[in-house]
Amino acid sequence: MMPNSLTLTAPAKLNLFLHIVGRRSDGYHLLQSLMTFIDFNDEITLSLRTDGLIRRLGQYGVDEEEDLVVKAARLLQSHAKANLGVDIAYKKRIPMGGGLGGGSSDAASVLIGLNKLWRLGVSRRELEELGIILGADVPFFVGGESAFVEGVGEILHPFHVPPRWFLVLNPGIGVSTAEVFRDPELTRDSQPVKMSNFSGIIGRNDLQPVVVKRIPEVGLLLDWLRQWGDARMSGSGTCCFVAFDSQEEAYQAWLAKPVQFDGFIARSMNYHPLREWL
Repeated sequence: MMPNSLTLTAPAKLNLFLHIVGRRSDGYHLLQSLMTFIDFNDEITLSLRTDGLIRRLGQYGVDEEEDLVVKAARLLQSHAKANLGVDIAYKKRIPMGGGLGGGSSDAASVLIGLNKLWRLGVSRRELEELGIILGADVPFFVGGESAFVEGVGEILHPFHVPPRWFLVLNPGIGVSTAEVFRDPELTRDSQPVKMSNFSGIIGRNDLQPVVVKRIPEVGLLLDWLRQWGDARMSGSGTCCFVAFDSQEEAYQAWLAKPVQFDGFIARSMNYHPLREWL
């Protein structure tokens, strides 16, 4: 018997590199990135409603009508012509505006969870196509495995990332993704790379110089992290990371971090916790 509620994990992601390789005629940027999940997550609870209403319970710093979890539920309900509803509540741990994909991950977990709760039988591919309407990172989370990502985020090539431990730090300041992509100084013509047998971290993040210019604290954070390795920013946000071979090494760096930076230690994951649900 199908339960009346589900509690789901929504993991964060890291962009191990992110290159902007062009721009479409409609203004959307074309990118290449290697993305992996990490074991640091939000938690979402979906409670079945039989009246068709979609409600968000609680306050989360974003208007309900603009919240991606609500938009995801409504989009799936409309697409599948579902007559059931849901109450959505969540525990937010992934920092907003940090480039860790928190909002996109929450939206993807809602799509996956409601597909099960409402017994819709929508395919993974259909959910990925719905996801790109919600945001460029959502298809990756629905896809469910580490991937070399191209296009505007909808072209996924599964790619196994060797296990690493990451120290992820946050200066406590978010940044608008839209403003970063509008910046006239953004590099938009990086040479495309071919998916090969690379591993670990290659390339760079083309968005990083724009964010550092806007938020100097990100530059200070990167400068501190570089003593431990090849530090870089994730996605279009302000969270920065450096990779380690062991949890112990990451923890030693954590103990030395400046008090003004918040953050966590997390391990890479090649598979989304809900991957087998599709």
